[in-house]
Amino acid sequence: MFKIVHQDINSKARLGQLSTAQGEIPTPCFMPVGTQASVKTLSPLDLQQAGAEILLCNAYHLFLRPGIEVIKNAGGLHRFISWPGTILTDSGGYQIFSLALFRHITDEGVEFQSHLDGSKSFLTPERVIKIQEELGADIIMPLDECAHYPCAKDYARVAMDRTLDWARRSKDTLLNQREQPLLFGIVQGATYQDLRKGCIKQLLDFDFDGYAIGGVSVGEPAVLRYNIINLVLDNLPKLKVRYLMGLGTPEDILQATEWGADLFDCVIPTRFGRNGTAFTHTGKLTIRNAPYISDYQPLDSQCSCYACQNFSRAYLRHLFNCDEILGLRLVSLHNIHFYLDLMRNIRTAIAEDRFIKFKQEFLNKYKQNSNF
Repeated sequence: MFKIVHQDINSKARLGQLSTAQGEIPTPCFMPVGTQASVKTLSPLDLQQAGAEILLCNAYHLFLRPGIEVIKNAGGLHRFISWPGTILTDSGGYQIFSLALFRHITDEGVEFQSHLDGSKSFLTPERVIKIQEELGADIIMPLDECAHYPCAKDYARVAMDRTLDWARRSKDTLLNQREQPLLFGIVQGATYQDLRKGCIKQLLDFDFDGYAIGGVSVGEPAVLRYNIINLVLDNLPKLKVRYLMGLGTPEDILQATEWGADLFDCVIPTRFGRNGTAFTHTGKLTIRNAPYISDYQPLDSQCSCYACQNFSRAYLRHLFNCDEILGLRLVSLHNIHFYLDLMRNIRTAIAEDRFIKFKQEFLNKYKQNSNF
């Protein structure tokens, strides 16, 4: 299911290959986020041409709208969205976490009130697995409880124990299936190192296909976040794929890759794109700003995407200031290209045992731009 192709000699960064029902995925890899079965402003063809091989969709949102039966009757999520590659579905644990005023958590599952129409639903770990199976996802995530920050240790322990119990029940649900999707376990434990280690130790008994780091970027200081990520990666098995959930600035990706992470996802590229911020090899660039009114350079001279090959900063600024949807689309497309190009360059650097040098050179250039 996962094999290490090459280990960088100067770091813990590794070049890997993840096998799914849809094919082989080289790692480290970034997954564009299509929460509601769509990467905002971009078509599946755009994503394929950019080099994306795996998308992330959200089972919670699809359960609410359009409903699992609609997608199942369409032939599954791949056919519903016309995506030939791999799909990973998140269980929606983080989304339920964010609905603090509209949900009630028990050991049995989660009762929540829809943010769309106020209707109530109850999801158990078993039902969440069945939903993702019915969607036809290639990689699925169990229901977990993401503790807030700051969080008392006693509550973090309760949330971790509940996550472990739900992980066991999720694994049991798949045991008798003929064609099983890959199932990843999720490491919780808030910012407490002993809880994180304890969670890993118990998750390993279930022998998941891969392991994810959950419960980060929920308000904790960056130093705590990085300490936890490094700790978890150090304690996860080397021969299993490691997925850092929901964290994805270029700096984050480079640092976590150095520590041995394999999979990443984040809404940042398209969210920033829709707000007029582009990622370039010299840093972030806010295209709405006045200095670009007569700047006829591309967003990034080193980028081969459609936006950079055909349009100037001046034109893109014009689109945003006229509220033209094309501007959102073009900058989002560029940002996805930037991220996927970054991952390709990371993989090449690891293969050539020069990842640390690549990381430093990239960051030196990336920090040149003071327009952050």
